[in-house]
Amino acid sequence: MKKISETDRLKFERQLWKEGYKYVVGLDEVGRGCLAGPVVAAGVIFRPGTEIPEIRDSKTIKEKERVELSDKIKAEALHWTVQEGSIAEINKLNILWASLQTMQKCVDNLVPSPDYLLVDGNRFLNSLTPYTCLVKGDDRSMSIAAASILAKVYRDELMKDLHNKFPEYGWATNVGYPTPTHKKALQKLGYTEYHRTSFNLGTHLKRK
Repeated sequence: MKKISETDRLKFERQLWKEGYKYVVGLDEVGRGCLAGPVVAAGVIFRPGTEIPEIRDSKTIKEKERVELSDKIKAEALHWTVQEGSIAEINKLNILWASLQTMQKCVDNLVPSPDYLLVDGNRFLNSLTPYTCLVKGDDRSMSIAAASILAKVYRDELMKDLHNKFPEYGWATNVGYPTPTHKKALQKLGYTEYHRTSFNLGTHLKRK
């Protein structure tokens, strides 16, 4: 894996800024692989020329630094937003489309409106705003990486709060992902209102 200093995470932003785009937003989501909790997306717009080298894929950053970077991003971004895709939306649309719709919520809630979208992943909704999908974009674009940090910090804190209500599932540490502790609690206790019933939680499980 490349060192942070060797990875140019502003390649795409610089080109777009050079082409005259002023409001380039990075979009990312977290929680797609979880069994419980909402999917969360974030969008971040930086002023042209902004460079914060320590911003990178949220999954590679320890929690303390993530929280610190989240505060720094909020302070230095031109605008940012964090949006939730609810359990109801996930169950109705499926997790992929709920994730894409939640990223679209970010676009709709940003002021000024983005004039270009950098989207983590390989697909997005049909959009009148020009966009580029970047596979592993959270390690290729500073704006996407910033969005991944905001989304993860927000969602982790949300799941830790829910842990206080349902401590048996281990959400304080697994934040809703299918760990052995989480699976064991599902088998023993069934699912809660915060579980995604469109996922295969097991036909034998009963609602708590």
